[in-house]
Amino acid sequence: MIDDPVVEEIRAHRQAHSARFNYDLAAIFAALVEREKSSSRPVINRSSRRIPEKLKTDISQQHGHAQMTTAI
Repeated sequence: MIDDPVVEEIRAHRQAHSARFNYDLAAIFAALVEREKSSSRPVINRSSRRIPEKLKTDISQQHGHAQMTTAI
């Protein structure tokens, strides 16, 4: 495997960040949520959305599928 200095730097930062929270995923997540709240950057809600039935029907007819069940 080829050593990549950028990948190694990222791994070192990840290791140091995890160590700050004693490798506790709940604590890491809570800190990231708090950081997100205090940020001035916009936050995107990526929650699951259902495709409206009308759109499913239109897409199915366009592509010849009987039914679509995929959520976006």
